[in-house]
Amino acid sequence: MNEAFLKDLLSAISVSGFEEPVQDVVEQELGACADEIRRDEMQNLVAVKNPGSQRRILLSAHADEIGLMVSNITAEGRLQAVRRGGIVPHTYPGHQVIVRTEQGEIYGAVEASRKLLKEPELMEKEFLIDIGADTKEEAERLVSIGDPVVQDTHIRRLAGGRFCARALDDRIGVYIIMEAFRRAAEQGCDLGIYAAATAGEETTKTGAYRAAARVKPELAIIVDVTYTSDCTGMDPAESGPVRLGGGPVLCHSPLVPRGLNRQLEAVGKELGIPVQWEVASDLSHTDGDKIHFANEGIPILLVSIPLRYMHMPAEVADERDVEGCIDLIAGFLMQYR
Repeated sequence: MNEAFLKDLLSAISVSGFEEPVQDVVEQELGACADEIRRDEMQNLVAVKNPGSQRRILLSAHADEIGLMVSNITAEGRLQAVRRGGIVPHTYPGHQVIVRTEQGEIYGAVEASRKLLKEPELMEKEFLIDIGADTKEEAERLVSIGDPVVQDTHIRRLAGGRFCARALDDRIGVYIIMEAFRRAAEQGCDLGIYAAATAGEETTKTGAYRAAARVKPELAIIVDVTYTSDCTGMDPAESGPVRLGGGPVLCHSPLVPRGLNRQLEAVGKELGIPVQWEVASDLSHTDGDKIHFANEGIPILLVSIPLRYMHMPAEVADERDVEGCIDLIAGFLMQYR
């Protein structure tokens, strides 16, 4: 694995609507490999190979993460916040956070009490973030309304090739599509490849729609994470048996043409890459839901990475799944005609 690139991606703070730090990392990493790097007003970044080709394939993964946004500063200097994306409120009280400001990072702690933690319907408006200030005026010198907030977590190696971090959903997808882009380019792929790190998936999904509408691809491959069924509280009856280390996950979805799924599965068999299957009843809850309806309609493939503890401060993935996904997509790009 390109550990330096992955670490830089995971270390960036990019609450939905504030994706620039992740995009800066991608641009620096892919600048020498891509023929073009395009960035737009939505904060999408698209790395392009072979822009003159009439056959265009879009790779899409979202750069944004869930988090909070400062909405108020109290007379006592505490910060209040609203959510950006599907946070799990009970994971915040008692934990450290980082506020990204124009002046740099400010550290804080979310106030906690036993009474608060017993609230069955805890809402983010109940959070009070202590940054060490004692007055509103003191806090306002450090933080502004609208600043994004994330949990202050660490990147850790676990046993068995697993690793743990915040925002693997979907920084790991961004890493995968950019490495697949690089490998396909190194192998001489002559298709037009457009690898898009998209903005706003956790909130509006408008970034993906904008990127697809402008690229006008004949096919899009969306890479995101999916729930495993091999951890507490997960039921394989809901979407299928998916386990960490079992390989990339393909999807029986009404959005995905069965013929494309068969092609991708065949590439996996040829390359010796095991794949897993999940099922979806309707929409995918990924950028594919918007990309599919762009222009006159774009056929999509969904390729997912098994993930434990999604939207928690300690998500867990397996590097074997990551490497398999990169090789699977690069191999598909080399064979697609």
